[in-house]
Amino acid sequence: MNTSIIPVQRPGSRRPGFRRVLAAAATAAVVMAASACSQTGAATSSASAGAITTEVPPLAVDSAAAALLPQSVKSSKTLRVAIPTNEPPTQFYQEGTQNMVGLNPDVARLLGQALGVQVQIDVANFDSIIPGIAAGRYDATVSSMSPTAERGKVLDFVDYAQFGSGVAVPQGNPLGLNEKSLCGKKVGFLTASYQLRTDVPKFDEACLAAGKEKIQSNEYQDTRQAISALSSGRLDAVLADSPILNYAATQNPAIQIGASYDVAEVGIGVAKGENLVKAVAKAMQTVLRSEAYGAVLKKYGLSTSAIPDARVNFFQ
Repeated sequence: MNTSIIPVQRPGSRRPGFRRVLAAAATAAVVMAASACSQTGAATSSASAGAITTEVPPLAVDSAAAALLPQSVKSSKTLRVAIPTNEPPTQFYQEGTQNMVGLNPDVARLLGQALGVQVQIDVANFDSIIPGIAAGRYDATVSSMSPTAERGKVLDFVDYAQFGSGVAVPQGNPLGLNEKSLCGKKVGFLTASYQLRTDVPKFDEACLAAGKEKIQSNEYQDTRQAISALSSGRLDAVLADSPILNYAATQNPAIQIGASYDVAEVGIGVAKGENLVKAVAKAMQTVLRSEAYGAVLKKYGLSTSAIPDARVNFFQ
């Protein structure tokens, strides 16, 4: 049973460059098998342009997990999942459509199957997702979000994969940059990202202790915009999730990966204190143990992002 339904485009949530993203998504699957890679190893994807669809392998309902769902989800039989866009291979539009594909939407679909509910994908800017869950607009997010103590004040998290962080630089890395040599440099970040919220304060502290200037942080609503600024010479580097930067480097000959660091789990976020986290944790453990999970990771060249356990609130 495929439990996905047509994604909802929230008013005002369509990002700049939407039409260009459709074109970019059209090439995503073509190169995935040959060149996309995760932060910890080479890609193993066998995807082709015709293979990237919203379909995921069938997965049986975990009746025990479904029984734990809050009454609101049981009644609607729908799980509203917030996901950002413009960032292949984790999430992007299926060629010629407004349907979301990528690792994160597919994991959400597998989770929906395990819970026996439909999945409604709501496209949202990354920095609006946590407030949206707190306000009840969404039930959950599968958006490569790193569980942190700060985010844990608002959300409960269930681990579903592991990603690293990367440093994208101009081809040839003329400044010899890595994550430890960004003092005073113009660096792009996704707004509200783990790299911006967690890494930059630590890096800035080290810069000041060494008598150097802090990082010149530049925020963007999607990583594609930051990469464009890097390509045009407006930035010295971009810090973001490794799968996204690794893929971008295969598409853009003007950039390369200068360094990768800090592999850690990413989690499904749900409103804190709700029974939903119990249902998601049990269902996600079923997903992780299934062949469907491995097939979805392989589809996007992210097999080395697999994890064995759906830990709850394991903060970084």
